[in-house]
Amino acid sequence: MFGRKAPQHNEDAPPWPEAGQDVTIPGMDSESSSRMDPDSGVKRGLKNRHLSMMALAGIIGPGLLVGSGGALHDGGPASLLIGFGVIGIIAFSIMQSLGEMTTLYPGGGAFISLADRMVDKAFAVAVGWNYFIIWAAVLANEYNVISSILVFWSDRVPLWGYFLILWFVFLGFQLLGVEAFGEAEFWLALIKLLGLVAYFLFGIIYASGGLVGQHETLGFRYWHDPGPFNGNGFRGCAQVFVFCSTFYAGVESVAVAATETRNPGVAVPQAIRQVFARIVFIYMGSAFFFGLTCPANASGLVNGGSRALQSPMTIAIQTAGWTGGVNLINAFIFITCLSAVNSSIYIGSRTVLYMAHSGMAPRFLRWTDKRGVPVFAVLLTNAFGALSMMNVSTGASKAYSYIVNLSGVSTFLVWGSISLIHLRFRAAWQHQGRTRADLPFKSLWYPWNAYFGLGANVFLAFVQGWTTLSPFTAGTFVDSYILLPLFPIIYFVFKLVRGTRLRRVSEIDLVSGRRTDLDGKGVVPEDFAGDPLPKRDLPWWKRMFHSF
Repeated sequence: MFGRKAPQHNEDAPPWPEAGQDVTIPGMDSESSSRMDPDSGVKRGLKNRHLSMMALAGIIGPGLLVGSGGALHDGGPASLLIGFGVIGIIAFSIMQSLGEMTTLYPGGGAFISLADRMVDKAFAVAVGWNYFIIWAAVLANEYNVISSILVFWSDRVPLWGYFLILWFVFLGFQLLGVEAFGEAEFWLALIKLLGLVAYFLFGIIYASGGLVGQHETLGFRYWHDPGPFNGNGFRGCAQVFVFCSTFYAGVESVAVAATETRNPGVAVPQAIRQVFARIVFIYMGSAFFFGLTCPANASGLVNGGSRALQSPMTIAIQTAGWTGGVNLINAFIFITCLSAVNSSIYIGSRTVLYMAHSGMAPRFLRWTDKRGVPVFAVLLTNAFGALSMMNVSTGASKAYSYIVNLSGVSTFLVWGSISLIHLRFRAAWQHQGRTRADLPFKSLWYPWNAYFGLGANVFLAFVQGWTTLSPFTAGTFVDSYILLPLFPIIYFVFKLVRGTRLRRVSEIDLVSGRRTDLDGKGVVPEDFAGDPLPKRDLPWWKRMFHSF
């Protein structure tokens, strides 16, 4: 009546097919069956270029273009570079761990299902719901920004009116299917990359004094006044980390999308390697040029009383004397928001879909229609966009800051969990007699990379809100730390109710979960990562840059 019912999970059912074994679903021909994931009911419609562009620029949105204004104000240009650099190193570590596991097991649930397989089902529940919280908060902030831009252009429609219009538009687009999502993301992400390149060129010309009507060079004026740390020292630098973690949230999304990818054996390793380029070019480049062209003490960056938001790009254009350029920047931010909202709904809905299939979320969320779209999961995720209506009473900038702080801890906890899952995977891999040479994608610098990711994320989860202790402000303290105890609460409550236990390395399933590439010849061979040349004999620095 409502579409195709998702396959029911059966504990007694045989494991995933072995290498080269075909999968069929009753009532479908072999071609149609191979395009549908048998475990979750979603469609394998994402192409290699879709996943690559998602990894490179898919999650560039208001976090980077607008939210970085708050980070610049709190810490200055030097803190912005340090924050992006440190969190970028951590993100690179996480993606190496995730790439090794996701290339091998591209099944539904990504690292959430891997948490169940490698650690404990209760641990997977805690990871899954914390990851959903991240995307619920990110989505709310993106609706906040895109609605604020429309109000800036015309306030004849109230803020909540714009939100409702956008809410139904994005909902309708998500229901078109994953192919429409992938194609839209590819072209929107390409526009975002071109827009950033244009801004970087503007920053170079502006700093060099080459703009029309510019009588003197800008140089590094804003590094001297108001200073590299905007007068806030290390305290300001520490505040930047929460913002930067939210900006980087999404680098791990390629693992979530792997299930709906036609050729995960090729697309996932390629996308993982492109994360390094994303960190250096997009994040570090943006941090440098934002600090170069926009003063950290600009009043429009934070504490805006109106419902309109301003980014460092907007203020830089205004300061340079091009008043009409504000609308151009807002149009660019608007386009990035279209992509970012779309991606947030996609990732959040797939997260709860896979959790529902594993008994970690309500059963009704696992239903998919004939296009492979998890309709109820999409509705639930999109509903959290209503948090953006905090804007009505608090103002856009304050609402943005509150929601970012709320999700910062969850980002660190989820990333740390990925490193822990990787350590457990390698322990089981070695215990069961397998070697590193058997892995199609090999994490760089294991195990030090994984230990670094685990330790750094746990440390940042606890210290990210220390600036709220002196002077102590109850509201900001709660906002910074309220989600920290949520992880252990979910873990222990589920463990007590369901009676789960930690999996022994000898019993961890390392066989099921492989599948064939739809455009290839079976699963990825054990010694081949899917690129034109095997990477085993290449040095690490060539493997890092290969396929960019």
